[in-house]
Amino acid sequence: MYIHIGEDLTIRSRDIIAIVDKQSGDSSLLNDEFLKRHKGNLNNLAKSSFKSIIITKDQVYLSPYSSSTLKKRSNFMNVQD
Repeated sequence: MYIHIGEDLTIRSRDIIAIVDKQSGDSSLLNDEFLKRHKGNLNNLAKSSFKSIIITKDQVYLSPYSSSTLKKRSNFMNVQD
């Protein structure tokens, strides 16, 4: 199953390792360090500020959608299967 994460991009849900909310990420220095280390694999899908960080094996995405919205989409997709 695929999840729309922003812009015109959909990714396979099984490729997602983690979805981190920006607000919880702002309170952690580890998230800043993680984003700096993965700057080459970072794909910003938000036109303004991002709301969540989506981590996959090969790529890190900054999504304009909140982590709760992405969770609802993934749950909806599971019900559809």
